Amino acid sequence: MTKLESERLFLYPVSDEEMQILIDQEPDAGMKQAYSEMLQGCKDTPTNRIWNAVWFMELKDSPGVVVGDFSFKGLGRNGMVEIGYGLKEGYRHKGYMTEAVRTVAKWAMSQEGVCRVEAETTVENEASRRVLERAGFHAMGVCGEEGPRYLYRENTEQ
Repeated sequence: MTKLESERLFLYPVSDEEMQILIDQEPDAGMKQAYSEMLQGCKDTPTNRIWNAVWFMELKDSPGVVVGDFSFKGLGRNGMVEIGYGLKEGYRHKGYMTEAVRTVAKWAMSQEGVCRVEAETTVENEASRRVLERAGFHAMGVCGEEGPRYLYRENTEQ
């Protein structure tokens, strides 16, 4: 199993069974649909499931405490992966998401077949934009379905 480590977090993809539990317990219809599509992607491409799976963000100093999650939205034929993420309310404004996004973007760029890591956020989501910028992403000057798109540049000073 792939397990990444940052200064304060363990980052790892969850099993299909754990993803099904997320789906069953998710109250938001949009997130339930997104999780369901991710699970189907894992089942359709088991050898590349890390690019579809939900990844948990667990505190290193508090085993079992998951502060948020993220996922890649598949591995495109052009070598692009897109990252999406969310943090539980009580853990915001502590730098966890920036730490996680920076770690996984750098890791993704080192993986075979990956040549770009992108993300997008809504215009009004200033916190998400700041996470991306602090993690080494730069606005591309184009908009996607949700809003402005960002590209990770690994050699950016942090």
